[in-house]
Amino acid sequence: MTRHPPFHKDPIRVAAAIVFAASMIGFTIYAAMRGNSEFLFYAGTMVIMAGVVIVIDRVVRFSGLVIAGLLVWAILHLAGGNVPASDTGVLYNFRPAPWLPKYDQAVHAFGFAVATLLSWECLRYGLTKRTNGTPRPTFGLVAACVLMGMGLGALNEVVEFIAVLTIPDTNVGGYVNTGWDLVSNLTGAVIAGVWIRLRG
Repeated sequence: MTRHPPFHKDPIRVAAAIVFAASMIGFTIYAAMRGNSEFLFYAGTMVIMAGVVIVIDRVVRFSGLVIAGLLVWAILHLAGGNVPASDTGVLYNFRPAPWLPKYDQAVHAFGFAVATLLSWECLRYGLTKRTNGTPRPTFGLVAACVLMGMGLGALNEVVEFIAVLTIPDTNVGGYVNTGWDLVSNLTGAVIAGVWIRLRG
């Protein structure tokens, strides 16, 4: 079995932790100064999610690609709820052109592509432990990963629904926004699934 260095001796994980912590602190202070209670709710949720990822990573040992993807996703999410964008309020609502997706939708696609890759690495680890061999990304396994990515996307929508019920004047949007979020999640998950399948 491959022995990995402890967390504090792994440069990729140490760097990711430092950047994530600095981003969380900076954006949280900025949100508090602006009275952005919605962001503070999401910041707490992100800390919990980061803790879950760290616990799973101790077992699965995610690749550098997944670690980097999760970090970029977190920063895009933090910026989306804080950075002002012309007359759209914050960056999440920004659409560079009428025929292009909103920033929020692009972040959903990217984020749940990363979540699908994360799901594949978890599934591959479990199958490797069970069969003592590295599984190939067959169509069935890839489809399972895409569905897992979609399931994580649905969990995200539950969190957003809780925000709508508890915080006045959120940027979550209505049913159409939720629908586009789910379409974006599916797009990202399928792209990741194709990449997993082709990469072999």
